Amino acid sequence: MKLRDENMARITTIELANEFIEKQVKEIRDQVKDKKVLLGLSGGVDSTVVAALLIKAIGKQLISVHVNHGLMRKGESEAVLELFEGQLDANIVYVDATDRFLKLLEGVSDPEAKRKIIGNEFVKVFDEESSKLEGISFLAQGTIYSDIIESKGVKAHHNVGGLPDYMKLELVEPVKSLYKDEVRVVGRALGLPSSMVDRQPFPGPGLGIRCLGAITKDRLHALREADAILREEFDKANLTDKVWQFFTVIPDITSTGVKDGKRLDYWPVIIRAVNTVDALHCTVPEIDYKVLKHITDRILSEVDGVCRVLYDLSPKPIATIEWE
Repeated sequence: MKLRDENMARITTIELANEFIEKQVKEIRDQVKDKKVLLGLSGGVDSTVVAALLIKAIGKQLISVHVNHGLMRKGESEAVLELFEGQLDANIVYVDATDRFLKLLEGVSDPEAKRKIIGNEFVKVFDEESSKLEGISFLAQGTIYSDIIESKGVKAHHNVGGLPDYMKLELVEPVKSLYKDEVRVVGRALGLPSSMVDRQPFPGPGLGIRCLGAITKDRLHALREADAILREEFDKANLTDKVWQFFTVIPDITSTGVKDGKRLDYWPVIIRAVNTVDALHCTVPEIDYKVLKHITDRILSEVDGVCRVLYDLSPKPIATIEWE
């Protein structure tokens, strides 16, 4: 995959974004012509901007597919469908593949194996969906530049590496030369609402790489509930627009706890929050102790199976943003 041109100016203004959009719209039209494009629509910033670019370039030739792999955040799929059916008037196919993904992931603890299983299964789902539709010749992806950089020796990305031989779709990756902050500027230039453009990143493997080790339904449920509490309290504390990304992690270990005079073996929840511009270097924000304590109290009282809450202070590098 071609890397970013070293002479390419950083897209920091609407004017530069408009130039990029104009160029990409022409390239998309030249590549796609009168054929149809299948887009994996997660609802994240990258796929949202790609969707908007494609809609601007080819309109109804785009068919967006949202796959619920059972690893989404609480209310995620419902919000994605509401946003895209309403505001973007996109052609959407909804696929609930929860059982399919969780069955494949059962007992798998290696993070790279989990990423590859999830990525490969996504490709299979899209292949199946494309076979049901007529005239699909392309698969659009929200690959960005940091995905390409990190796939070279750091970790596998479900958007990087091309398609298997059996899948007869050509890739369309209009934002692969952009960093995350540049993708947001392009989204604003396209007129997308802040709720979409400024949404914090969410990895393709979803909660699958935040439920550390082998995924179990009970830990996955606890993770989803803890994450929802964190997001709700950060929003109340006006931190959502000040912290680039924040989420919870549950490791595959238990810790000793005590409740009602009885010894427990429950899980810890780890809070991760980072600030960054390009996702290659990150710092950890100082969150008010009262906010962290309130979040801790809520998680411990409302989420079954949890007895500790920790705050990750590790910057990138040496730590990556995600734990896996």
